[in-house]
Amino acid sequence: MSANRSATMLLEELCELLARHARDDTTTAIADLLIGREEADMPPLPSMPWTHMTLIAQGAKHLAYGEQIHDYRAGQCLVASVAVPLKCQFIEATPERPVLGLCLRIHPAEVAEMIVQAPRGAVPDNDDIATPAVVFADASAELLDATVRLVRLLDEPRDREVLTPLVKREILWRLITGEYGPTVRQIGLSDPRFSPIAEAVQWIRRHYREPFRVDELAERIGMSPSALHRNFQAVTRTTPIQFQKTIRLHEARLLLAANPTDVARIGYLVGYDSPSQFSREYRRLFGAPPSQDAVRFEAPRTGETG
Repeated sequence: MSANRSATMLLEELCELLARHARDDTTTAIADLLIGREEADMPPLPSMPWTHMTLIAQGAKHLAYGEQIHDYRAGQCLVASVAVPLKCQFIEATPERPVLGLCLRIHPAEVAEMIVQAPRGAVPDNDDIATPAVVFADASAELLDATVRLVRLLDEPRDREVLTPLVKREILWRLITGEYGPTVRQIGLSDPRFSPIAEAVQWIRRHYREPFRVDELAERIGMSPSALHRNFQAVTRTTPIQFQKTIRLHEARLLLAANPTDVARIGYLVGYDSPSQFSREYRRLFGAPPSQDAVRFEAPRTGETG
């Protein structure tokens, strides 16, 4: 019940924000964010020509998708993974209670980047190839909360430039991991860089203990070494070798937390032949050498047994 009340309060605030910021041309000071306000029932309008999320805060629409007609109401979210032909008609709209909603464009490259950078297991990788191109679902309280914070930034020009990318990423994460996930993840697959880079990422994750040459990995996924470097960095914000190091070191820290008395062996288990290199790179990433972390991990155990 508390979650429902929270969602209701968030929708009320979102309505106030959208009513205040709606313009005739629907644009806002935040890139890719459109706000709509309709005070009368309208004939069917064409859909947005790009992949997007829309959210109704007040009122309702009839939306035609193929041969189906959907009622799309306040508190519901729609995600379209391709620019499919949709027609929507505003209903229940009056000057006193207009239909209020927003549309946020979703860029394939941003979805691809987030999927690749997500921790192992955080994003399902077994989506059905028959995933619908358009999905409707009730917006979760978490998604509503992030959306409200994004629209609030229209009133906060000092914070907008810094915080907008962060809140947009949170919205995208809520979409990727929510009911809309399979459809949103299909958007990432449409980025031509994603499929081979995802294959490279999965190969590195499976073989993170093994040394490899970038040119051999590039040949494995059917790209030139220069294209692999360029696209891998565009999607993951790092290089293939550095990506492997990060995986190794995070895995080492998990092993160290479980067994803090065996620092040297843990470095070897994750692929390091040189203890000094392991210690140096571990310290560079986590701010302390593994021996110091081991003491910290061991301390609570000592306290428990003592």
